[in-house]
Amino acid sequence: MSDREPPPRLRLDALVKTWPGVRALDGVSLSIRPGEVYAIIGENGAGKSTLLNILSGVIAPDSGHIEIDGRALVVRTPLDARAAGIAMIHQELKHVPELSVAQNMYLGRPLTFAGGLLVHRRAQERRAAEVLADIDPSIDPGVPIRTLTVAQRQMVEIGRAMLEDAKVIAMDEPTSSLTPSEFERLVVLIEAFAARGVSIIYVSHKMSEVYRTCSRASVLRDGRSVGVVSLADTAETELVGMMVGRELARAEHRSFVTDRIRLQADGLTRGRHVIDASLSVRRGEVLGISGLVGAGRTELLRLIAGIDKPDSGTVRIDGELVRAHDPRAAIRRGLGLLPEERAREGIVAGRSVVSNIGLPSFARFSRFGLVARRRLTATAFRLMQELGLRPLDVERPIGTLSGGNQQKAIIGRWLAASSQVLLFDEPTRGIDVGAKAEIYAVIERLACEGRAIVVVSSEMLELLRVSDRVLVMREGRVVADLPREQIGEEQILAHAIPRNAHRAA
Repeated sequence: MSDREPPPRLRLDALVKTWPGVRALDGVSLSIRPGEVYAIIGENGAGKSTLLNILSGVIAPDSGHIEIDGRALVVRTPLDARAAGIAMIHQELKHVPELSVAQNMYLGRPLTFAGGLLVHRRAQERRAAEVLADIDPSIDPGVPIRTLTVAQRQMVEIGRAMLEDAKVIAMDEPTSSLTPSEFERLVVLIEAFAARGVSIIYVSHKMSEVYRTCSRASVLRDGRSVGVVSLADTAETELVGMMVGRELARAEHRSFVTDRIRLQADGLTRGRHVIDASLSVRRGEVLGISGLVGAGRTELLRLIAGIDKPDSGTVRIDGELVRAHDPRAAIRRGLGLLPEERAREGIVAGRSVVSNIGLPSFARFSRFGLVARRRLTATAFRLMQELGLRPLDVERPIGTLSGGNQQKAIIGRWLAASSQVLLFDEPTRGIDVGAKAEIYAVIERLACEGRAIVVVSSEMLELLRVSDRVLVMREGRVVADLPREQIGEEQILAHAIPRNAHRAA
């Protein structure tokens, strides 16, 4: 009997990938054992997404190779990756909205009968229900996936990976839309996968999750591997230092609130999603909105932005009434929205960064019906330089950027439009610690300039960092308006949790 260790489950050796003007991966190697939960961490733009896209067959490396269980693997397409036992859970959900939950879970590999001529839809729904019962039994596999919340669709993506006989599961920010209780269920699933010998690659910007779920971590910076660490032996401050290559300055909240009301919403109602919600935001104020998933936070922002039609209620900016259900009117009045679902609602993936920045502002950069492209490009470049876009290439398709850099471009869009009211829905979802600090500094700068800002966030520390006040929503209603000195996790949860849940506890 040999004393040699078995080969690693997955081995990536000297992967290189170059885009025009930037080397996204520069000789990255890593080795993952069977049953290991392994983190890949780094700032936005460090190369994490490029590495996962190579592993899942979305793009091909310029050089380097991949092995599974000691055998060389050529991954040219996502089907090649799936055939080799590699499953991918993407941060930006990739679903067909009009298909059912079960159809999306079996997309590309349906269960068939009659010699493969017919799809066995009932069998698909039955098997999908069995898998979802262990994740979120409230999800009906027969309904169109577009009817689910973002968090539920995230759980469906996890369920799809469970259907595959995977040897390696790569999870890219799998908890970006999950509640704490849903994260706990995910931890149980990860532990079950690992016990069966499945290797898990876990990509997350949430250090608490990395330390909770993973044993080792590869740290990427600027496309290079700067080290592999045992998490049990490495402090979080050391890990963050490896990621960013610098010490992050700790910043305290600063307030720039004035007396003048810039945004006023009164009695906004839309079915049971939002019920008689009112708020006001003054110049220089950052208003946080908290609440459990499904409390109506995103729905309220969509009503203010004119995307959804209210049953009743009004919105005013600087005292002027904004026509309901008219996003263009809201934009003209100086309102900008950073949506929760960045990839689906925030960007045009195939267009350049500069084109995405100019979307609401082409009239401002036009003369005689022609866009002054040079002036728009110069403005976009200046804004992206200020916001720290990496790589600093405004002609690059925005869809090729990391999530954090896409978010910077969307913020730049509203700065180019001179928006005075900004609605940020989960502004740091899927963004690393360094980029978070940059976004917080931007929010502070915008408040200092007199803009009114509304921030919806599921992160208590984020709300405490940026907010002058916090509104708490529960079951569609605004149930509390907390001044800064009362912002805290216990105070917020006391209002956010339904009263019947308190009694049950």
